[in-house]
Amino acid sequence: MYKRILLATDGSEHSKRAAENAIHIAKCSKGSTIDVVYVVDAEKAKSDVLSNWNSVDINDKRKERMKDVEKQAIEAGVSFEIKILHGEPGPSIVKYVSDNNIDIVVIGSRGLNGLQEFVLGSVSHKVAKRANCPVLIVK
Repeated sequence: MYKRILLATDGSEHSKRAAENAIHIAKCSKGSTIDVVYVVDAEKAKSDVLSNWNSVDINDKRKERMKDVEKQAIEAGVSFEIKILHGEPGPSIVKYVSDNNIDIVVIGSRGLNGLQEFVLGSVSHKVAKRANCPVLIVK
């Protein structure tokens, strides 16, 4: 049913639970692949660079956030591909969805940004409003 699944991840607990759901969906749909997407926000990237002047360390930290997802997908025998996008997370994910014929988006309800914890995460909200496919928001 869902051949192309997009999993938006940032390493947060919500995105880890979203990964479990995306893998479950992929296992139920024979021949499915998961596009694991991590978006590097330009505003956050500036503060990352200032606090970690060694750019190799920054990329390692970003990759480390996706290690759990990668491990879960390998153990489940699910086909996946990791994509790192640059830009504002919500619009970047929506553009990727429309450009790549994604069948469903799986995203955590909140991410790592503590300022947005008061309401549904702004990224998941933007994706749910604008994506041209079903969006599963995982609490």
